[in-house]
Amino acid sequence: MEKKETLHRRDFLVRSLKVGAAVGVTGLLGWKFYDPAGPSGVQQQAEEVSLPDFAIPGMEHKLVVVRGEDRAATLELALLALGGIEAFIKGGDRVIVKVNAAFASPPILSATTHPAIVEQLVHLCFKAGAADVIVTDNPINDPQSCFMLSGIEEAARRAGGRVIYPRSDLFLPTTLPGGRLIRSWPLLYGPFHGVNKLIGVAPVKDHHRSGASMIMKNWYGLLGGRRNVFHQDVHTIITELAMMVKPTLAILDGTMTMMTNGPTGGSLADLKATHTLIAGTDQVSVDACGATLLDKTALDLPFILKAESAGVGTSRYESLKPIHLKVS
Repeated sequence: MEKKETLHRRDFLVRSLKVGAAVGVTGLLGWKFYDPAGPSGVQQQAEEVSLPDFAIPGMEHKLVVVRGEDRAATLELALLALGGIEAFIKGGDRVIVKVNAAFASPPILSATTHPAIVEQLVHLCFKAGAADVIVTDNPINDPQSCFMLSGIEEAARRAGGRVIYPRSDLFLPTTLPGGRLIRSWPLLYGPFHGVNKLIGVAPVKDHHRSGASMIMKNWYGLLGGRRNVFHQDVHTIITELAMMVKPTLAILDGTMTMMTNGPTGGSLADLKATHTLIAGTDQVSVDACGATLLDKTALDLPFILKAESAGVGTSRYESLKPIHLKVS
């Protein structure tokens, strides 16, 4: 069983004050760091780039739902049901694990990817023969504080992975063909050099603008610049991100679901023990299935139907005949 998490009030307050101070200091620096060249935050003369398709042919319609309290155990069982980690990661592969490290928040609050999943996933990738495993994100708060307080950095390094913080020189412009919002926009492209596999790992959360933050919303952390301008059309930007990013595997952690006050939360009262992990290769289906943990359906979340209409995947996740399992 996963170790029981304990957060003492005094310890939480002390850490929150430290992180608050760090975020305050870095706030002014953030304007320069993320916005070096105007609204898009990238030098206009830079050559545009695009992400490759990381999906594995023949594995397009896989979905597994595992019930259990132990994140490492549910992840391992889910991967076994999908054919084992070896079905996705081969010897010599270079892997990116795109986490949600958006906030300087302790893991017990479930606002970020849980370190237990990060550690187990990185470990399994190396066990399958991966040559390199990179863990990255472009957080909203100070990156160092986010990766540290969330426990993601320590977990990744304990398993042998590398954490890459966002830096201005790692962003290059990208344009989504046919896209309306992602046009010459800065993409966290540097960590992808030489990478041939991409795994997205996100928690299930309420979101005050989009209605939910899951796998497709998690790609938001690959954007630089003043990306908050996209909040006015949040369902379109999530759809365009899903069109732009074609992962090898998507893993959604609903062990503890943030039912209210998302995406940051801040109280254990915001959480519900739903004890579910969802893994699959169709990110639309993964999110549609994850929505049920929030007591919602695809009809409640426009970005899911928009992504389906764009050909990213299917919202009718039951049509994939998902495998349902339970950790004993």
